[in-house]
Amino acid sequence: MGDAFKALSDPTRRRILELLQDRPLNAGEIADCFQMTKPSISHHLSILKSSGLIIDERQGQNIVYSIDMSVFQEVMKWFMNFIDMGDEK
Repeated sequence: MGDAFKALSDPTRRRILELLQDRPLNAGEIADCFQMTKPSISHHLSILKSSGLIIDERQGQNIVYSIDMSVFQEVMKWFMNFIDMGDEK
């Protein structure tokens, strides 16, 4: 889960996740939303993928990225433990 927090600490990666919230996108579609090089976007996608926050799937010649909700659910469960502890006080 530490990798997820590290990935979420960057505003570019958070924006990528916001874009993927609407629908799966390929790297070119994601890059079109930023004023940075495609290798920089690929680096951010790699970090998101290694943290488990996104998954990729080959569709023809493109790799399409989408959110993997399992890590988000794990993070939310972790946060919810703090809310439950606060209710007990």
